[in-house]
Amino acid sequence: MGKSNRRKAGADQFDSSDADSVSSTSTALSELTLANETEHVNSLEFVLDKYIDALYEKRGSTRETALLGLLDAFEGHVLLTYVENKCITLLQQYINSIKKGSTKEICLASRAIGLLAITAGAGSNAHEIMEESVPQLSRALKRGSDACKISVLDCLAVISFVGANDLAETETSLKIMWEVIRPKSVSNVGPSKRPSSAVLAAAISTWSFLLTTISSWRINPDTWKESISFLSTLLEVDDRSVRIAAGEAIALFFELGILDMSYSEESDVVNFNNEVKRRTVTYMQSMKAKISGQIYNLSMEAGGKGADKKNLNDQRDLFQKIWDFVQVGERPEVSLRISSKRNILRTSTWSQLIQLNFLKRYLGRGFLKHAQENELLHDVFEYTVDKTESLSAKEKKISRSGDEKGRTQKLNKDRRMAQARKQGHLIAQDA
Repeated sequence: MGKSNRRKAGADQFDSSDADSVSSTSTALSELTLANETEHVNSLEFVLDKYIDALYEKRGSTRETALLGLLDAFEGHVLLTYVENKCITLLQQYINSIKKGSTKEICLASRAIGLLAITAGAGSNAHEIMEESVPQLSRALKRGSDACKISVLDCLAVISFVGANDLAETETSLKIMWEVIRPKSVSNVGPSKRPSSAVLAAAISTWSFLLTTISSWRINPDTWKESISFLSTLLEVDDRSVRIAAGEAIALFFELGILDMSYSEESDVVNFNNEVKRRTVTYMQSMKAKISGQIYNLSMEAGGKGADKKNLNDQRDLFQKIWDFVQVGERPEVSLRISSKRNILRTSTWSQLIQLNFLKRYLGRGFLKHAQENELLHDVFEYTVDKTESLSAKEKKISRSGDEKGRTQKLNKDRRMAQARKQGHLIAQDA
């Protein structure tokens, strides 16, 4: 009964007249506290609890408004403590929205699940998020608009990236994504069943992002022959966004060494003592020659009349970097200032660059906040934030004073111990 009353209170707060004004903005939590309960407007947790209550309501527009509020909060804050207490509750309601919601609600709930996983970080909560969500997301991919499919693909990539415990779980999600990229029985798939360019580019990007979690020693070259061949054909399609996405995936295969295979009778790394593996090496070498030519051509493509110059420049820049990597091993180094000269995120591999680009796009305006405070991102990119830079002048002075006091105490302790050892030595001599 108590929960019923709380849910009713949530319904009052998210009535349709309020929902219109809230859903049109979703830019600041202050715009979303419409219950006239002034004593609570500064309590973020109180507001979040109201949004959760509203997710139980029957009216779809009410749930959508609540999801918008939760998305705004999870983008702008790293709510780890809140997630530790409410993770399962949030997850169950998000999944319910995917099961019974409109296309818009599915989009919002998918993004909410992804942000929930990023906030929870690697661990049991993230693994449960992945286990519970993957079947529902797989079903949602078969319906809805292109925007909905892209949101679902992004979510699938994020929750698998954070929550997968082993290669088998990662491969399950990769397979779901690949079936979007290249539907089964392609010859029998009509134009209406093939993904749009926007969905295809998104599917390739999410697939590449998740593929970065697989180490080269765990990859069987035979498994990826079809993927590499199909990605090569995508380098020749008309849509530049698809070509760029396919290029990033191919760069990753070069980095993993799959396209640089060679055969040696004396090889003690891989034993190629059968004809099948000999053919695999020959095939990969021929694909490398073909793809290298495609990469060079795309890095030098002329604009032509009416060409989209921005996308053209993005394409040239990407494929020039891939060409430099293939020819001379030059890595795509990137430095991104997080908050000051001391806090700089650096990448030096294609895997890290793909991860960085994906997470920047996914987190949007919340990327810097999460880069500063979210331990998951610190672990992914292997960097440490200097937390003293955000302190006021007074706080920095106190911090330095504390450090100096600690050093003084240590020196005094070392001095006393040295004196004690010296005195002990003198006493021993006298004896």
